[in-house]
Formats: sequence, C-alpha cells, structure tokens
Amino acid sequence: MARADRVTVRGGGVFGLACAYELARRGAKVRLIERERIGAGSSGGTVGMLSPHVPDQWNPKKQFQFDSLVMSEAFWAGVKAAGGKDPGFARIGRLQPLADAAAVTLAELRGKDAAANWGVDYLWRIAQVTEFGAFAPVTPTGLVIHDTLSGRASPRGAAAALAAAIEALGGEIVIGEAADEGIVLHATGLAGLVELSEAFGKEVGNGVKGQSAILKHDPGPVPQIFADGVLVVPHANGTVGVGSTAERSYTDPTSTDDQLEAVLTRARALVPALEGAEVIERWANVRPRSVSRSPMLGAWPGREGHFIVNGGFKIGFGMAPKVAQVMADLVLEGVDAIPAGFRVEDNL
Repeated sequence: MARADRVTVRGGGVFGLACAYELARRGAKVRLIERERIGAGSSGGTVGMLSPHVPDQWNPKKQFQFDSLVMSEAFWAGVKAAGGKDPGFARIGRLQPLADAAAVTLAELRGKDAAANWGVDYLWRIAQVTEFGAFAPVTPTGLVIHDTLSGRASPRGAAAALAAAIEALGGEIVIGEAADEGIVLHATGLAGLVELSEAFGKEVGNGVKGQSAILKHDPGPVPQIFADGVLVVPHANGTVGVGSTAERSYTDPTSTDDQLEAVLTRARALVPALEGAEVIERWANVRPRSVSRSPMLGAWPGREGHFIVNGGFKIGFGMAPKVAQVMADLVLEGVDAIPAGFRVEDNL
C-alpha cells in the first residue's frame, strides 16, 4: 500500500494545484508534476467567473458548489498568505439582465429558493439596473438579478498563487517528468480523459473548446455580468475578461476565429461601457468535460493507490476549494465525502 503521507499530483491545472496545496497544507509531502507549464490547459484562461447554478431544483451538485463558493474567500486568502502571490479573488457579485415579465416572475421564484438554500448570508434579489452605475448590462425591463454569492479570480494569477503556496509549504513542483512517489492523484484534464477512456474501453469524457479575450478597461470592483452565455468579468489589474465559446467540433485547440469576434460583439452590446475598449489578448483552449458533466472524483477503479480528479468543465475555479477538501479527506484520512453524481463510476 502506498504511503498516504507522500502524494504525487499529476497536472498543473486548478484541480491539481488546489489538491496539492490542500495536501501540503495538511502536512503531506507533495510532488506536483506538470509536463508543460502551470496553467497550460484550460486553467490558463482569461475569464475567472466563480458563480453558482440557479438556486432552484436543489441537488447534491448545487450544494457542493455552494459550499465551495462559500469557502472561496478563506481558501484564496490562505493561498495568498502561504505563498505571497495574489490570486485576484474578490466576491464582487453578479448581474443578470431580465428580458421580460416572465423572466422577472421566474427570478422572483428563484429568489425564494435562494433564501431557502443559500441562507441569510448571500442574496439573490431583483434590482433596478440604475443602482450599478456605468458598468451595467442593457436590460429591456430595467431590472437585473443581483446575487452576492458570485466571485471572481484571475485564472493565471490564481494558478501562480497556488504554485507559490505549494512550494512555500515544502511541496515540489516539477515541470517535465519525474517518478511517482506514494499515492498518485491524476488531475490531467483532457489528456487524462483520453487516457481513462482508453483504460475503460468507453468514452468517459471529452473536450469542449472555449475562446475568450482580455479587454483593457478598469471599471473598479463592480459586479460581473452574465447573459445568454456571455461572461463579462472585471479584474483587479484593470482588465475585463470576456468569454466564451463552447465548441464540440474544432480542428485547432488554441486558435481564435470569428466565433470569438461574435462573442466580443455581443459583450459590447450587453455592456455598452466596453465599447471602444482595446482587446489586449485573444485566447483559446479545450476544457475537459466528463460524461456526467460534473467533476469526476475518487479512486481509480482497479488501480490501488491512484485517484482521479478531472472534469472541471466551466466550473473548475469555483469548485476547486471543495474538490481539494474532499480529495484530501479521502487520500489522507480515508473519509469519503464525494457526493452522488461526482464519482468516477458515474461516468462508466
């Protein structure tokens, strides 16, 4: 049996980094191996929205995500304190425009669900858009949903902050290849889903390409905005992340094209304050999506001492604190708190 106090984490995306940080924080000797660079895959993107699913039809996945978002403030503060680098986290909230009377009615009902499922510390409310100043969305009713649970993080800043924290806690980061030591956590994103599909003789997940961009615009610490698949996230460094496409079919995983230009056009129409803002970077990569569309967590069936942490499609940064907690509980203490729907077996 591999020693649980020695853990190798394979993969330098947010799931691997968060798990390695939490394991090191609890005293494990950690080696993280990343073949290319920290944040080389989808965790190196530009958007960084940490937001909940709608609060109705409550289920274990939504509870897990809620718990993780609540944990985010303390988690990222701990990362910053440990390694000295800023992950760019802030609980800035989120605005969603309401298009018509039916949307307002649905939002009112969901507000009651939020009160029941989120408790009293976080709000889901209907507000006048005029409350939010210049950096606000166009909304036909003049109304928006304002939730105070949502946060943001700089994807690249958060990855760098986690890496610094791991090393500050005595962990080792290897760029390239190295031997496994002790327990092994496989957090290898799309490549890992391909490997797992081959190992089990069936598809357990696939990749969805996303294109996004960074705009030069500094609105201050205002809420992020979401509407019709368009994400607009202000960051602390005077930029705004805009995304994203969702492409099941693609030929070049890292190229950008007119699909991104269409997203930018929609973002400027949604948030007029972005009109004329310079695009300083266009970005694309492939996000790992499990068959269940939920994170894939747990022991690798039939491979003792090996564990899987994958499938953070679109919600990886928001889920990372709780994912790290439950995986550290499982690996170090043998405590299995993985919810229904998140298990490796749910994808087989």
